[in-house]
Amino acid sequence: MLETVRGPRQLIVGEGVAQNIPRVVAESGSRVLVVTDRILLGQPAVAAIVAAVRERVELVEVFADATPDVPLTDVSLAVAAAAEVDADVILAVGGGTVIDLAKIVGVIRRHGGTPRDFYGESKVPGPTIPLVAVPTTSGTGSELTPVSVLTDPDRALKVGVSSVHIVPDFAIVDPELTYSCPATVTAHSGIDAFCHAVESYTARPRAHGPRDPVEQVFLGRNPVTDHYALQAAERIARSLRRAVEDGGDTTARADMSYGSMLAGLAFSHAGNAAPHALQYPIGAATHTPHGLGVGLLLPYALDAAREAIGDRLATLATVCGLDVAGASAGEAADTFLTWLDALLADIGIPATLADIGVARADLPRFAEMASGVTRLIQNHPGPTDTASLTALLEAAWTGDRSRPVLTP
Repeated sequence: MLETVRGPRQLIVGEGVAQNIPRVVAESGSRVLVVTDRILLGQPAVAAIVAAVRERVELVEVFADATPDVPLTDVSLAVAAAAEVDADVILAVGGGTVIDLAKIVGVIRRHGGTPRDFYGESKVPGPTIPLVAVPTTSGTGSELTPVSVLTDPDRALKVGVSSVHIVPDFAIVDPELTYSCPATVTAHSGIDAFCHAVESYTARPRAHGPRDPVEQVFLGRNPVTDHYALQAAERIARSLRRAVEDGGDTTARADMSYGSMLAGLAFSHAGNAAPHALQYPIGAATHTPHGLGVGLLLPYALDAAREAIGDRLATLATVCGLDVAGASAGEAADTFLTWLDALLADIGIPATLADIGVARADLPRFAEMASGVTRLIQNHPGPTDTASLTALLEAAWTGDRSRPVLTP
């Protein structure tokens, strides 16, 4: 058996833990770059965090111009802001975009170069400057993952920087900071977290050599990632609808924060699969939210791999609280997939790629592009040749939900 466990130096989770942010930042450095966005900076809770940090350190520079999907222009501007104060620590307060931006700024701050120098797996040569990550959404898990996803205008799909060296040093996860998250953002980020859990749990297992845990970031599923993934799926399944319907439901918000964190721990090791690989070119082409895209694609990807993962879909049915007592594995898998369809509809995820403006003629090209995202597509438990991925996208474009029943 060969496994690895990665994570922040310290992960702090729970209501009220945001009060620890000033101390943690001050113990990590004295010249701080705060990365956030304009909407968040205008919220009292975030403004209070920044003010409290100012009282504890020598210098603070705030970069509040983070925009969705981390365009390279944002990276350049944030790196320049860090240089203004000779930043020796970064505090990221926001969603996945903000934290992913902070990660790549830390890389360049320590190692120089441009983001393109670090695309792919394990290209970051060593530790970066300390990063304290504080999520304000429940979705990406970026506060504890080894991944930063960027948008490069010279490429027709999103790109990733994956390295153990970009896992934040400290992750402070306070559900209270998510209470003001709008319903649409709650839905998109929440279904992204559910995808992380399900994709990790159904990822293809892979054999490894002793060097793989250092040379590769995503390693396929294992018993440890299964544990995290199932815990995450259980919490998100019971609370995502409630969090979307009532942002003031504090129990649901807590479940979503914990679920997102656990799903992040799962996919940090197992890796994501086809929904994420296919969303890279589709998201870049349609400029639709990431969570919307992966959520839309998830049931079709599970359908396409059904023969290989029927037993796991049945387990997910049980974990998600569905009544499958006495059902065969095939029936339980059907129950889970039907429930998933209803969940997606209830939180406002479109049913088809046609609904988000994807041209049918582009499907083969998107499939070919996704097949080149090896670190993700190798985790898909079903066929991964271009023809099979194109068929998956065809089903997602037409809305074909035909599902052969598995035998017990």
